[in-house]
Amino acid sequence: MALLSVNGLKVDFTTRNGVTHAVDDVSFSVEKGEITAIIGESGSGKSVACYSLLGLLPMPPASIEGGSAEFEGRDLLRMSEAELRQVRGRDIAMIFQDPMTCLNPYMTIGNQLVEPLLCHRRISREEARQRAIELLDEVGLRDPQTTIDQYPHQFSGGMRQRVMIAMALINEPKLLIADEPTTALDVTIQAQILRLLADLQKRRDVGVIFISHDLAVVADIADSIVVMEQGRVVERGDRQAIFERAEHPYTRKLLAAIPGGSKAPSASTGEDLVQVRNLCTWFSQGKHHESVKAVDDVSFGIRRGEILGLVGESGSGKSTIGRSLLRLVPVTSGEVLFDGVDVTALEGKALKQMRRRMQMIFQDPYASLNPRMTVFDTLAEPLLLHGIESRKSVEQGVLKLMDDVGLARAFIRKYPHEFSGGQRQRIAIGRALATRPEFVIADEPVSALDVTIQAQILELMLALGQEYGLTMLFVSHDLAVVRHIADRIIVLYKGRIVEEGLAEQLFEHPKEDYTRQLLESIPGRQLL
Repeated sequence: MALLSVNGLKVDFTTRNGVTHAVDDVSFSVEKGEITAIIGESGSGKSVACYSLLGLLPMPPASIEGGSAEFEGRDLLRMSEAELRQVRGRDIAMIFQDPMTCLNPYMTIGNQLVEPLLCHRRISREEARQRAIELLDEVGLRDPQTTIDQYPHQFSGGMRQRVMIAMALINEPKLLIADEPTTALDVTIQAQILRLLADLQKRRDVGVIFISHDLAVVADIADSIVVMEQGRVVERGDRQAIFERAEHPYTRKLLAAIPGGSKAPSASTGEDLVQVRNLCTWFSQGKHHESVKAVDDVSFGIRRGEILGLVGESGSGKSTIGRSLLRLVPVTSGEVLFDGVDVTALEGKALKQMRRRMQMIFQDPYASLNPRMTVFDTLAEPLLLHGIESRKSVEQGVLKLMDDVGLARAFIRKYPHEFSGGQRQRIAIGRALATRPEFVIADEPVSALDVTIQAQILELMLALGQEYGLTMLFVSHDLAVVRHIADRIIVLYKGRIVEEGLAEQLFEHPKEDYTRQLLESIPGRQLL
């Protein structure tokens, strides 16, 4: 008998625009001691289906319209709130996607770990604390006797996710639901968390539901895979069958979206458009103003028409380099030559004129787009500011940009919150191209997107790069993505360059241990 058997689950959301069938007749099962992956893009219903099992959906607007979810002979969907409270955190536990929003910033890690034990077990606080220390050690946190008394903000993203895993396991549950637990993490940290989950699952013989939008992430750990699209299950099977003999077009689409292979070389000339010489960008922190060497003596060049990939983990200094080139952060020392002109020496009107030729696409378009400005206002602003279009011709200029980035003209009066993540990123790309720049810095432009949308944005950027004759610095922590778009790659570690070379050469024959570590951390590398 399966540990969990879900049959005919239906979940609706009632809104002012009508009823949305978020989960429509979904069935799947989870065996004890196995990992079942539920895969699908944003809006496919995968998280809603799992949240509904534990009564975690707000009702209204949500309502469970049918189905059953048998867990150890009891139907979770028919349980009262009091009965579910006994199951949640004890028999079934959940690891949420963003630990920073799930951990209480006012409570120490220890108090948050101890709380579910005291709630569900007859145990003293001293015993609970000791159990928490042992579990922090088991999930790989150093010096747990000290870290147990620290607060969430004192931990890195990977450490916070380890705390969430410890919290989920502390009551020794029989079923673990992991909702996109590695989405916001660097590839090396992601690989560590995936290995940790797989090891703990085998050691404790628990059933796991692993929710993800990326088939590559589950390629090494899943026993069986359920593929969801628009609220319905479109395909299911064991891992080998899905990856080798996928039948449904949507599954094949997800597989095709996994970045792999190198692009054709750009038509770059031999001369450098951008030259970075001995760049240092240091920040002071703490009451004693200690220097943090975010970028430390970095030198490189970018040829005209070339796409240069800049790769490294969080904290390596790659985004700081991008911002330093545009003077968005103060440069401590060194030179940034753009077409022979030192950008670090420019001020006022001269800097403004130079910035027309150098633009940036930021990582999070929702944060970088003004929520009070429509698409028209957002794209018209740089056109008017730099005198590229007049008041009479600006609408045609905006429509041309929308056509270039694949946005329907009917969206011209909409606001950022009315768009999906991929559409917002297209707006951000259009805004960067509005000044007709020669050089674009793309700072993690696809890291927050579904794999199919990510593939679309990458292809769009390649096409626009050729059409506009762009030179580009593409910043990312994901070597597979960079390999797909870049001509050359620079690997950054703790503010310094550790390796650089042609994309395919660096991918196939890395020289440095750190580069090899990044490559080995790519999820589903055997698929590339």
